[in-house]
Amino acid sequence: MGHDKLRKFAENETFSCLLQPDASLVLDKSGDPSGGLRLNDHPVKGRWNGTMFAQDQPIVLELGCGKGEYTIDLSKRVPSRNYIGVDIKGARLWRGAKTATEERLPNVAFLRTRIEFIEAFFGPGEVSEIWLTFSDPQLKSENSRLTSPLFLERYRKFLRPGGVINLKTDSRFLHEYSKAVALENGLTILSSTTDLYGGHGCRRDTSAGAGAELYEVQTFYERMFLSQGYKITYLAFTIDHEGPYKRPESFDSDYWRSIEGPRRFTHQPSAGSSTTQR
Repeated sequence: MGHDKLRKFAENETFSCLLQPDASLVLDKSGDPSGGLRLNDHPVKGRWNGTMFAQDQPIVLELGCGKGEYTIDLSKRVPSRNYIGVDIKGARLWRGAKTATEERLPNVAFLRTRIEFIEAFFGPGEVSEIWLTFSDPQLKSENSRLTSPLFLERYRKFLRPGGVINLKTDSRFLHEYSKAVALENGLTILSSTTDLYGGHGCRRDTSAGAGAELYEVQTFYERMFLSQGYKITYLAFTIDHEGPYKRPESFDSDYWRSIEGPRRFTHQPSAGSSTTQR
């Protein structure tokens, strides 16, 4: 492990806005007979507003927040909400936690954990809204997609009635899959566009959460994909639903996978640069 990562991990321990629980605290080692995860509740569950924030306000999660730039920017624009960025990568979270600490942002927190464990940290109705920003589309693993029926069931356990899922992505595959899941389960779609910046506009009820920030707040990857000519899609829907969520049997995964194409990721380290593909 590089010295820079070690430095960041050490500094992470000093940030009061960053919660880094050991997985052993929430993962029940006795296992689940059905093969799923069996989790123990973390002490912060149901107590975020009293434990991590100065004011009791609606909570918004960004899952897979990376360096936290989206979480930070949203928190500044809407101080009447509390924002929590979630990611498993400590070196990435360091940037967001350091910014929140240096700028003394009272409505920002970060949680380092696997998103598969998310229900161990939030109680019923504790979260008002979720943002999924440029999540991995998981082309070959449906249960790993953050909008799959498996994950929607997890979100339902802590998202308030009428709570909103926002999906912003460059992946047409993930957009169409998520929309198919919503339609299959009769979920209310608040907004859907396959070209957010294409001039056609994107109407949705701004009281549900997204206004100008939908266009004006951009992640590093969003700016990079836009510069490469890729279209950005957006989908917002509620997950109110009775009974188990169903897979979208009509979704043509082979077709949407075939037109997905690779993405070029340009990293900008301190010296030189490199390019990888998704």
